Amino acid sequence: MGMILDLLTLPVTGPINGTIWIAEKLLEQAENEMYDEGKVRAKLMELETLLDLGDISEETYMAAEDELLQRLREIRAFKAARAAESA
Repeated sequence: MGMILDLLTLPVTGPINGTIWIAEKLLEQAENEMYDEGKVRAKLMELETLLDLGDISEETYMAAEDELLQRLREIRAFKAARAAESA
C-alpha cells in the first residue's frame, strides 16, 4: 500500500522533495565555503607577505591577524561540534 500511495502522491511530493534536496545541497556547499580553513590560512600568508613587503603596518597586521585567527578558532569549533553530532 505504501508504494501505491507514494506513486499517487508523486505529483505533489516530487517537487517538494526535490526542492528540499536542492536546499540541503546549497546549505552544504555554503557551509563548506564558509568553514574552509585553507582560505583563512591563505589570507594569513598573504597578510604576512604584505607586512614583509612593507605594504601594511605592524598594527594593521596584528589587527587583521587577530581577526583571522579568531575565524580559524570558530571554524575548528564548528567542525568539532559537527563531528560530535555525527558520532
